[in-house]
Amino acid sequence: MRLAGLALGRGAVIAFGLMGILVLTLAAFRLPIGDSLRLITQGAFGSEVGIARTLVKSTPLMLAGLGIVVAWRAGMFNIGGEGQFVLGALTGATLFRLAPHVPPVVLNPLILVASVLGGAVYAGLAGWLQVRRGVSVVISTILLNFIAIQMLDWAVAGPLQQAKGQLPMTERLPEAAMLLRFNRQTDLHSGVILAWIAAGLVFVFLYLTRRGFQLRLVGENPSAARVAGLAVGARQVGAMALSGGLCGLAGGVEYTALAGQLGTGFAQQWGFLAIPVALLGGLHPLGVIPSATIFGALFAGSENLARFTPTGSTLVYVIQAAAVLGYLLLNELRERRAKLAEGAA
Repeated sequence: MRLAGLALGRGAVIAFGLMGILVLTLAAFRLPIGDSLRLITQGAFGSEVGIARTLVKSTPLMLAGLGIVVAWRAGMFNIGGEGQFVLGALTGATLFRLAPHVPPVVLNPLILVASVLGGAVYAGLAGWLQVRRGVSVVISTILLNFIAIQMLDWAVAGPLQQAKGQLPMTERLPEAAMLLRFNRQTDLHSGVILAWIAAGLVFVFLYLTRRGFQLRLVGENPSAARVAGLAVGARQVGAMALSGGLCGLAGGVEYTALAGQLGTGFAQQWGFLAIPVALLGGLHPLGVIPSATIFGALFAGSENLARFTPTGSTLVYVIQAAAVLGYLLLNELRERRAKLAEGAA
């Protein structure tokens, strides 16, 4: 009950905050607020298709957002979720190319495992570069994003290109190797449940295990962690690997649930968008659930709004930017208030 109350509380705060930002954004775009809110709500929750679209849109945001939470809690500011997302899916597609005749019931979990490993190795490399070579993880992960996208473009037009060779695309996964679809009339798939399970597991790891406590201690006070005898560098590299694994899993789910094949347009900024999702979730795994769901609803609703106004498709990005700026402002005010309180004491 306490965990459910915490999740609901965070969800309510995020929802009210984003609602205010949404209204202000609509006013800034000079859109009719009432009609626009009605179209967004209808697109996100007005039908079975809308609800399914909301849940599907929230899934990669939730998984990648969880990855951002893990890394940032360890003091490793992972900006490379997009590259890890792409590398995860690319590793899964490579496995399929190398073992196309594996039974579909085995192929699907193998692809997801490969996606996790691909993202983990890619993020772990950035963590190792900071710990062992002093290369800022912010800089390395940003640059690794571009390398991953270039690798995707090269692979789908080269070694992983479909046999016909007509388009820069990989071979399509057999239907039996795709994630389970609950309803053929919508895109709702079992990856949605996987994302919720992942959120629960990350919460348990960070807040109910010794390793999770050590990871958070390393992020909050590395000096105290060293005094306690913890290998700070090893914990940070491990956190980056776990973070990349979650982002890679997001890519694997997107590949095996919706896309079925990879092309040059597979990278859709989910890894970048996961950063504001994690921040607005309070860098807490339970907070990521409502944050990702609300942003998924905004994506689904803005698609409906875009049918009536050309600004609908850009609405979510403006809201995300405004929300992150608001979050950072509130954090700055909170820190200043805390310093003033310490000075007064």
